[in-house]
Amino acid sequence: MNAHLTVVSHPLVQHKLTIMREKSTSTSQFRQLLREISHLLAYEVTRNLAVADIEIETPIQKMKAPKLDGKKLALVSILRAGNGLLDGILELIPSARVGFIGLYRDEETLEPVEYYFKVPDQLDQRLVIAVDPMLATGNSSVAAIDKLKKAGANNIIFLCLLASPEGVECMKKAHPDVAIVTASLDTKLNQKGYIIPGLGDAGDRMFGTK
Repeated sequence: MNAHLTVVSHPLVQHKLTIMREKSTSTSQFRQLLREISHLLAYEVTRNLAVADIEIETPIQKMKAPKLDGKKLALVSILRAGNGLLDGILELIPSARVGFIGLYRDEETLEPVEYYFKVPDQLDQRLVIAVDPMLATGNSSVAAIDKLKKAGANNIIFLCLLASPEGVECMKKAHPDVAIVTASLDTKLNQKGYIIPGLGDAGDRMFGTK
C-alpha cells in the first residue's frame, strides 16, 4: 500500500468489477458480487494489521503463532451504499466494531448533507476503515473523514470500489494522511458528478431503487 492511493489489480477483483459494471447485471447478482469483491479488497486493506505471537498447543506440540493484536479495528459504513462493502468485510472480521455515517449528496450543489452519525468509542486507539463504494466528487468522503477525526480517529483508511481522479485529489488535499484503497481509478466525473465510465449509482443497483 503506497502513501495515498492503492489500486487493487488482482484478476479476481477486476473480473468481478467488470460484471458489476455491466448494465444488464441484476440487482441480486450485483449485491452478491459486491459482497465477494469486498472480501478480496479486505485482504489488501488489512495487510498491515498488528499481530503478536502467542503460545498455543497444536495436536502435535506447543508453539508460538501470530494473532491479531491491539484494539479491534473499526469499520465505518458511509450510508447507504457502504453497507454492501461492510457486510462482506464483517464476514472476514466478525469481531470488528462497526459505525455508521449517514450522508446524502444534494443533487443541486453536489455537497454532502449529514443525517446520522454513530461510531465506536476509543477511535484514537483503533485502525478505522471507512467504506463507501464510490469516491466521486470526494465531498461526502471528506465530510465523513472530518467527522471521524473529530471523534478521535487518527489512523484511517478509505476503502471504495471505484474512484475518480477528482475525488482522489479532493481527498488528498483535505486528508493527505488517509490512504485510499480502490478496485479502479476511473477516467473522470460527468457534469452531474457521476464517475465515468463507472457503474451507475451503487446504492440504487444494490437495493433495486432509482
